[in-house]
Amino acid sequence: MKQETYVAGCRATGKLHVGNYLGLVKDLVKTQEIENIERFYFIADQHAITTPFVPKELSDNAMSLTATYIALGIDPSKTVFFLQNQVLEHSWLAWVFNCITPLAELERMTQYKEKSSEHKENINAGLLTYPTLMAADILLYKPSKIPIGEDQIQHVELSRIVARKFNNKFGKTFPEPRPYALKPLRIMSLKHPEKKMSKTGDEPLYLDDEPKAIHEKIKKAVTATDGSGQSTGAENLLYLLSQFGTSEHVAQFATAKKDKSIKYSELKTILAEDISNYFAEFREKKKELLAHPETLAQILGDGAQKARKVASETLSEVKEKIGLL
Repeated sequence: MKQETYVAGCRATGKLHVGNYLGLVKDLVKTQEIENIERFYFIADQHAITTPFVPKELSDNAMSLTATYIALGIDPSKTVFFLQNQVLEHSWLAWVFNCITPLAELERMTQYKEKSSEHKENINAGLLTYPTLMAADILLYKPSKIPIGEDQIQHVELSRIVARKFNNKFGKTFPEPRPYALKPLRIMSLKHPEKKMSKTGDEPLYLDDEPKAIHEKIKKAVTATDGSGQSTGAENLLYLLSQFGTSEHVAQFATAKKDKSIKYSELKTILAEDISNYFAEFREKKKELLAHPETLAQILGDGAQKARKVASETLSEVKEKIGLL
C-alpha cells in the first residue's frame, strides 16, 4: 500500500477551545493509529504575526500550544511535530508561490476580507499573502490529504490552484491535495448560539479552563426557557454532552428531550462536570509539560530537523525547475 502524507498546522494565537478540539485536534490524534501515514503537524507561528501581536506572548503561545497538542495525545514518535519558523523552506517556497499566484486569487479570500475588516489599522501585505504561505506549508511535504477545519477549506483549494499552476508552468512537481473528510462541525457560542464559538468570541470553553470557570461559563449559556421549546443554544449543549458526557448522562437527556421533561439547569450542571472530568488529565499533563520547557524545546528541535529533511528536498527540486540553482 502506498504511503500517504498528512499535513496540518495551528496558528500560534490564544488557547484552544472545545470547538478546536472536536473540529480538528481529536481527529489528528486518531490518525496516529492509522498505519502507512506520514504526518507533519506544526505550530504556525509565522501566520500569527500577520495580525497585531506582542513578541513575548507570541513565544509563550507557541510553547503553550506545543504542550497542549502533546498533552492531548500528539505523539512526537509517530508525528513530525515542529515550529513553522524553524523550517525556513516554508518562507522560501511561499515567495516562489507569491510570484505565480494572481493577485485576484488572493483578494477574493474570505479570511483576508475578514481580517482586513477586523484590523483596519494593520492591513499589511502578510494578510494578503497569508494563503501562499499556507500553500507552501502544505505543498512542501507533498501531502495527499489535509485534515483541516471547515473554515480553512478555501485555503486548501488555493493550494490546489497553486500546485496546478506550478505544474503546468514548470513540470509535474506537486500533487493537488484534498481536504481530509472531517465531519462538518460548528460548535456555537454559549452566549450567542447563532454564532460559531471562536477564540476571540465571548467566553469560549477553553481546554485549559478549571472546573469553576467551566461551570460559570456553561451556567450563563443561552437556552430555551423550558424543555418544550426549540433552542439552538440547547442543541449546542446537548451536542457537547454527546461528545464529552458519560453514556448514562447522554441517554438520560436524550430521553428527557424526547418527552420534553428536560431541565436545562440540570443539563448545564451535569455537562460542566462531564467536561471538567474529560479534560482533567489533559490539564495536569499540560502543567507538567510546561514545567519542563527544555523537553518541549527538544521535541520541537527534533521535529524541525525531520521536517527540514523533506522540505529541503522539495525546495531543491523547485529551485532546479525554475532555474535558481
